[in-house]
Amino acid sequence: QVQLVESGGGLVQAGGSLRLSCAASGLPFSSYAMGWFRQAPGKEREFVTGISWSGGTKHYDDSVKGRFTISRDNSKNPVYLQMNSRKPENTAVYYCAADAWGMVEMTKDGYEYWGLGTQVTVSS
Repeated sequence: QVQLVESGGGLVQAGGSLRLSCAASGLPFSSYAMGWFRQAPGKEREFVTGISWSGGTKHYDDSVKGRFTISRDNSKNPVYLQMNSRKPENTAVYYCAADAWGMVEMTKDGYEYWGLGTQVTVSS
């Protein structure tokens, strides 16, 4: 049974930093591309960033470039999302997703497995 479990969410002040983690089990983690999406209240789930199976390719939504960093260590399993310079509009539930194709997809339809999400709230 495949499970993706996000952690690290919480309340942070605007301008602050937060690091999310996603631990995967039940799949060959090192061959999957991993992505982070977010969904704010009343809005569609949107792509934030993704990383290829090797870590050699990363894509970021323009809104987070220069502030967020995705990383992975295939020997340790989790994929991380470092979020700096948080803004109140970044408040959302953040989801981790896994894609068997191995390369980064920027649409949610490209991912087979999803975590339950972790709430991130940025206060102004």
